[in-house]
Amino acid sequence: MMPEWLNNFINTYLISFVINVLLAAVILIAGFALVKTVLKFLKKFTSRLDANIQAFLENFVGIALKLIVILSAVIVVGVPESSVIAVLGSCGLAIGLALQGGLSNIASGIILMFCKPFHVGDFIISGDISGVVKDIGIYYTLVTTPDNQDIHVPNSTLAGSTITNLSTESVRRLDFDFSVSYDADLDLTRKVLLAAAQMNDLVMKDPAPVVLVTAHGASGVTVRLRLWCAAENYWTVNFDMWEDVKKAFDKFNIEIPYQYVNVVMKDKK
Repeated sequence: MMPEWLNNFINTYLISFVINVLLAAVILIAGFALVKTVLKFLKKFTSRLDANIQAFLENFVGIALKLIVILSAVIVVGVPESSVIAVLGSCGLAIGLALQGGLSNIASGIILMFCKPFHVGDFIISGDISGVVKDIGIYYTLVTTPDNQDIHVPNSTLAGSTITNLSTESVRRLDFDFSVSYDADLDLTRKVLLAAAQMNDLVMKDPAPVVLVTAHGASGVTVRLRLWCAAENYWTVNFDMWEDVKKAFDKFNIEIPYQYVNVVMKDKK
């Protein structure tokens, strides 16, 4: 026969504890499912908002709701609310001191969201990082480089550095500097460069390409070809012009000089 103390323990504590644990498990499962549903509705509700704000809100609300579900499950198990609050306060202080960079990332994420130096889909350059912005999270911003590498950049890094956004303007300017021999005919060089630019269908006619003499170098004259094109055609035009100008210079015998050294030997007698 079961001892009375054991029977009282089972009826008073164990059964209640097991029920609370099962209830907590139900809260976790149902709570996380509810969070998914809420985030789906939130995504529809925020679909008209700026992409930066939409991504930030979804991440922030998702983490906050999951934290509430976990705390509710802990309290249902039987942990006193005062103890939970005390532990949260202590953990919050410890985490805040240990993760100052993380808190800085959150604050920087809010700054990026409201200041909007870039949006999802923009091509940006910041320091050594360049690529298309794919996601703006609470802590990190996801950037995909031109060679298809994903870089998770801390928000504080972006908020504290200079950002060049190449997607805000629909038109971009290209400057090409070519060195030609001092013996070259500058009028002919100008005509050849303008013709090379005008023959490229991706180069804009207005504003029209121009050719400028920018410097007298040690071994040649520096001539600059300046033209404009649509932003999406920037790299295509860049590579095309370097090739086309070289071929045009060869055709019209325009010399591209290179540095050389004259060595004079003196005969000592």
